[in-house]
Amino acid sequence: MKGIILAGGSGTRLYPITQAISKQITPVYDKPMIYYPLSTLMLAGIRDILIISTPQDLPTFERLLGSGNQFGLNLAYSVQEEPRGLAEAILIGESFIAGEKCALILGDNLFYGYGFGSILKRACTLSEGATIFGYFVKNPNSYGVVEFDTDGQVLSLEEKPEKPKSNYAIPGLYFYDETAVKKAHEIEPSPRGELEITSLNQKYLEEGSLRCKNLGRGMSWFDTGTHDALLEAANFVQTIQHRQGLMISSPEEIAHGQGWITDAELKTQIDRLGKTRYADNLRDILEGVYHV
Repeated sequence: MKGIILAGGSGTRLYPITQAISKQITPVYDKPMIYYPLSTLMLAGIRDILIISTPQDLPTFERLLGSGNQFGLNLAYSVQEEPRGLAEAILIGESFIAGEKCALILGDNLFYGYGFGSILKRACTLSEGATIFGYFVKNPNSYGVVEFDTDGQVLSLEEKPEKPKSNYAIPGLYFYDETAVKKAHEIEPSPRGELEITSLNQKYLEEGSLRCKNLGRGMSWFDTGTHDALLEAANFVQTIQHRQGLMISSPEEIAHGQGWITDAELKTQIDRLGKTRYADNLRDILEGVYHV
């Protein structure tokens, strides 16, 4: 399965922070924001990943992440000239996907919770159709909303409805079979001129192959698109890491745990990171000591 991170957009809700840098480069506690969606794909076992961003921001991601070899990954990069909708990421990545299944994650989404890696790996095993996720929120009218039955069969999809049919928002993480590119070519732009991800998911719903996995109370999800949400996410990561001594969304740790990089390669990354708490945490992992 191939992975795509959509890290474009202008980030206007975070102005003035994002007037000079990409939203997905801004820090969430001790890591650039893009580390979090990157880590999600890595936890799913995905190693071939395409990063899509704006012409002005893409070189920054290339400088930060390079080929991905330091994480045991194969990274590629593509430009989205203008923000023309989330589903356009599938079209931009058509040659990269090359007829395989794919996972799409938005560059400002952070997930954390026990067993999340197992949930992701199961989503990767889909033989046909698509998998989306539901997350219970108190203000569903601010999100895309999914209505589903007890078997996880999706009944309806709504985009920021005035009267939501459920309290389950749809986070920015989607798993698709090999027909995703074909379906993306078939959808029409919305009234705002964008290829909506809801329209792509609707295609799967209409053929009866869209499944929803409910992320329960043990899971945390942050859409870090506002100043308050960015601060909440950073405080959450800081609290967990300090109390448990376990890192959240460290690509180096995940790569080492998956066997994608050796002890020696991890040590090289630790040395490169210098005298930082982040490096100290990785050193603890290398030495088998899990404390901060």
